[in-house]
Amino acid sequence: MRYLLDVNLLVALIDPDHSHSSIAHSWWIETGKSGWASCPLTENGVIRILSNPNYSLTAKFTPKFLIEKLQGFVERYDHEFWPDDVSLRDEHIFMPELIYGPRQITDIYLFALAIKNNGCFVTFDTGIPTSAVASVNSSSLFVIDAGR
Repeated sequence: MRYLLDVNLLVALIDPDHSHSSIAHSWWIETGKSGWASCPLTENGVIRILSNPNYSLTAKFTPKFLIEKLQGFVERYDHEFWPDDVSLRDEHIFMPELIYGPRQITDIYLFALAIKNNGCFVTFDTGIPTSAVASVNSSSLFVIDAGR
């Protein structure tokens, strides 16, 4: 199975000072590096977040550094790039009446993209409304327990 990594998981893997960095790396060593995926949304998201000058008082990441870091991950481990090719308008994939707010949009979208590609969406987020996406099965989502 291939794992589509949430933006926050990618952030935790890149930033050693992130509060969930050690948990992210433990998951990566045990499971993730066996086959992972990214997409334009996750790649752009991690670069946007970490290169923001307000992200950290101590760490200053440039877009160039982050692109190179991401390229290193892609080259070193079993990676697949998935195009963003699902639409929230697709009534065969999404049930809009079960999407209750704007904070759910990205997670629901990435979850559906993982399902479309026969993968698993991996995240720290516990509140993803899986019922808003069709074709869900028990291996479609993995939530990393950040409380351990």
